[in-house]
Amino acid sequence: MFLILKLAVFALFVVSGYFLGLHYGFENYGIIFGVVLGIIATYFDNLLRKINFGTIIGGIMGIALGLLFATLFLVPMKLLMREDMVVVSFAVKAVFGYGGMLIGLSRGKGITIPGIFGLLSGKGFEENLKILDTSVIIDGRIADVCEAGFIEGTFIVPQFILQELQYIADSQDSTKRARGRRGLDVLHKIQKMSNITVRIVDEDFPKIREVDAKLVALGKLMNAKIITNDFNLNKVAQLQGVSVLNINELANSLKPVVLPGETMRVFVLKEGKEYNQGVAYLDDGTMVVVENGRKFMGKNIEVIVTSVLQTTAGRMIFSKAKEEYEKEEFRAVR
Repeated sequence: MFLILKLAVFALFVVSGYFLGLHYGFENYGIIFGVVLGIIATYFDNLLRKINFGTIIGGIMGIALGLLFATLFLVPMKLLMREDMVVVSFAVKAVFGYGGMLIGLSRGKGITIPGIFGLLSGKGFEENLKILDTSVIIDGRIADVCEAGFIEGTFIVPQFILQELQYIADSQDSTKRARGRRGLDVLHKIQKMSNITVRIVDEDFPKIREVDAKLVALGKLMNAKIITNDFNLNKVAQLQGVSVLNINELANSLKPVVLPGETMRVFVLKEGKEYNQGVAYLDDGTMVVVENGRKFMGKNIEVIVTSVLQTTAGRMIFSKAKEEYEKEEFRAVR
């Protein structure tokens, strides 16, 4: 249907060109002119469908403001120079207009129809938008971060994320069902917070199947950041120029710094992977590997940190029992 409509528009341009040529006495040139205009119109239609609404509005507003500033800038110049200002005026307007258009195109990505109505009502355009991923909603820590006041503003929740949450909540698997319901509860909790505005959007990308790819496309469209704890989504989004706030990275950066030589008290919970190792955990979940700590399983002991390993999954601390560490130090001194 859409192809038929495009062909009809193209034929209208050709026929119009023929009649214009017939009227002015150059029939053949009129047809060629109509064909060229028809091709330009068809190409322009494809181009418009690729450019989002906000970019177009931002570009128009940028050019308008740039020309306005250029006109105001030229007023005192005309009074001072008192010469022919045609060339100077053209150059100044071209520079200001082009600069305004570039700024408008880059800043207009987040402009939406609801945002325009918000501007008319005095609320202004929404900036610093954040899109919530399914994994971070189910994880739940985002609600605690918001409650502490470290993140505020507008959270965007696409309909396809809500549908995925609902699908998980309706799963036959009890574990998945519990995770899905937890995610819905977390989202409901965030909605009640006074410093957070949750906005449900209907933007979808039918040609894109994967939810992660849809999130990246929406981030580009709205010039928004994606909040997630998915490592792969984090990398893909960054490669495509979309900013990401990773909850896992935030949690790792907030863990207390531990240096080799420090003493800590831990509870050896289980046996390690390597021979004779014991494994303990700090309150924040950091794993502490105790050399020759298998014999201390089920006991609280003091350990000396020997090294710290930072990985993408988190931080691992390697240590030795304080008694053994002091014995080795004593032998080394002797």
